[in-house]
Amino acid sequence: MTENGHDPVRVSLGERSYDIHVGARLLEQAGALLSPALHRSRIVVVTDENVADAQLDRLAAGLARSDIEFREVVLPAGETTKSFAQLERLVSDLIDLGVERSDVIVAFGGGVVGDLVGFAAAVVRRGCRYAQIPTTLLSQVDSSVGGKTAINVAQGKNLVGAFHQPTIVIADITALETLSPRQLRAGYAEVVKYGAIADAAFFAWLENNGAALLGGDEALRRIAVKRSCEAKAAIVAADERESGERALLNLGHTFGHALEAIYGYSDALLHGEAVAIGMTLAFEYSARQGLGPPGAGKRLADHLRAAGLPADLDDLPADGDFNEDRIIEHMMQDKKVESGALTLILAEDIGAARIVKDVPVDQVRVFLKEKIAARRR
Repeated sequence: MTENGHDPVRVSLGERSYDIHVGARLLEQAGALLSPALHRSRIVVVTDENVADAQLDRLAAGLARSDIEFREVVLPAGETTKSFAQLERLVSDLIDLGVERSDVIVAFGGGVVGDLVGFAAAVVRRGCRYAQIPTTLLSQVDSSVGGKTAINVAQGKNLVGAFHQPTIVIADITALETLSPRQLRAGYAEVVKYGAIADAAFFAWLENNGAALLGGDEALRRIAVKRSCEAKAAIVAADERESGERALLNLGHTFGHALEAIYGYSDALLHGEAVAIGMTLAFEYSARQGLGPPGAGKRLADHLRAAGLPADLDDLPADGDFNEDRIIEHMMQDKKVESGALTLILAEDIGAARIVKDVPVDQVRVFLKEKIAARRR
């Protein structure tokens, strides 16, 4: 246990190992947590407009307690910020602010800020250090851990980026109190994912505790975030560059990213909502191929809907302009595609996902065509 009163989760990567601190009111302790990593008592904090309004004063107070000076860069909020234009602006700002290679740049926000700042840190002066202070449930349990950084391009999500591990992750459960219910639910989809891929007991725990967790129970949120981080830390330590086991973390993402692209990465369909639909599609497709029981997909969909999440194409916003060919077109931009063939994360049951290579595209096309036809009836 640290002097700050909590047990960090360790991401074991040799000399690049780091701790994930999970607890309540950690922003007030941010200076003490960051200080051991600093070569000088000066940092740049990069955040977005929403987080700056809701949380920056808390972080500033925590840094002041350790006499750490900071300058802030405030970005527009939203998925469209993960772009070349905002990357160029951020890199320019960081250089103008005199960031040195030994400095720590702080990504203070959700997954958009974390991904963009991590990528900027990877390229500024050929590699600066950075810290993740995630403020959304989705970023606390997923995107802040593991060193995947990226921006979106017209052809697809996260197609331009780098692996660049943070120096420290500070996940303050208290920060979740300012999230909208919809944003909280979207993050919860990624929590459910950890149970769905490899931990049936955790999935059952979520079935029993998910409603209270979403309702504001701080102790349950802390348990869920820490267990999710432990699961991801173990996978990242075993397969940092996603050459094998780490791909399991993409359950639902190949379908989900395609849907996000079709909706223009807009607020019409949030990332977690797309992943929720993608996971149920993956389970249903698995059952159709005889890999797992149909009841597993229904159980997953029932829990997602009970949490207020979409769970099928029927739940998509009505204004989506798509067909099976458009979905396939975007799925083929997935980073797991090899030699023009799809790789999907499929499921034998709750808690038993597996990587399946060379999935026939035409077979997936037929599956999607049937799903879309059923949606239109």
